[in-house]
Amino acid sequence: MKLIVTALTAALLPAQIIFAQTKNMDNKIKVEQLLKAIETGETAPVAVINPKKYIQHNLGVADGLAGFGALLQQLPPKSAKVNTVRVFQDGNYVFAHTEYNFFGPKTGFDIFRFEEGKIVEHWDNLQEKPATANPSGHTMTDGSTDVKDLDKTAANKTLVKHFVEDILVNGKMEKLAGYFNGDNYIQHNPLIPDQLSGLGAALQAMAKQGITMKYDQIHQVLGEGNFVLIVSEGHLGGKHSSFYDLFRVENGKIAEHWDTIEEIPAKAQWKNSNGKF
Repeated sequence: MKLIVTALTAALLPAQIIFAQTKNMDNKIKVEQLLKAIETGETAPVAVINPKKYIQHNLGVADGLAGFGALLQQLPPKSAKVNTVRVFQDGNYVFAHTEYNFFGPKTGFDIFRFEEGKIVEHWDNLQEKPATANPSGHTMTDGSTDVKDLDKTAANKTLVKHFVEDILVNGKMEKLAGYFNGDNYIQHNPLIPDQLSGLGAALQAMAKQGITMKYDQIHQVLGEGNFVLIVSEGHLGGKHSSFYDLFRVENGKIAEHWDTIEEIPAKAQWKNSNGKF
C-alpha cells in the first residue's frame, strides 16, 4: 500500500500544478474528467481530490486518496470503460449518472462533495447492467438529459421527497396517482415497464412472489432543475440495501425514473468505517 501511495503522490505532482491553473473550472467538468480518468489513466484529473481529506463511502474502497489509488491499481491496464451520461450540481455537491465497464458492465450514480474547489467526500451506488432492455425497451441510462426549469429546483426537490416519503417509505398508496400526469411515466428500471399502471403491476407481481421492497429512510435529496436524486436506505427481498432514484419532473409531476439498487455488505467486509450514507 505504501508503494501505491508513493507512486500516486509522485504522479500527482505535475497534476497539482495543472489543477492550480484550472481551479475555477466548473465542478461538473472536474467530475466528468475524474471519472473518465478511470478509463484513460490520466493523473491530472485526480488532482481534484483533496489529498489530506477524502471521505469514502464506497464500502469496498479504503478511505482517503490512498484508497482511490489502490482501486485504480486493481484494474488491468486499459480495461475500464467510462461513459458519463448525466451530470448535475446542487451547491457543493455534484452527482453523475454513468455507464461503467470494470469487472463487468455496471450502471452507477456518484456523488461528490466539494470544499474550496476540491473533492472531499464521495458516495456511489452501482448495479450490474442487464444484457437486455426493460419491458418497454429502455436501458438504465437512456432517455432525457436536458436540464431545465432551474428556477423550480427547490419545488421539484420537495415534490420528489414527498413522493418517496409518502409512497416508498410510508406506503400511502392512495396518494400515488397524485404525483403523476395520468398514466404517463417513463421507466428505466430493468424489470418494470412504462406507465404508472406498469409500476403498479410490477409491485403486485413482486408481492405475489414474496419479494418485498421497503424504504426505511431518506439520506440525501439533491437536484438541479427538473432532475432530482434521492438517496435512501431500506431492504429489498430482506437484504439491507441502498436505493438511488433519479426522477425527472415535468410541469409539477413525476415523468421519468432511473435507479440503481445495491446490497450493503456486512460491516465485517467494509474497507472503511464511514458507512454507506
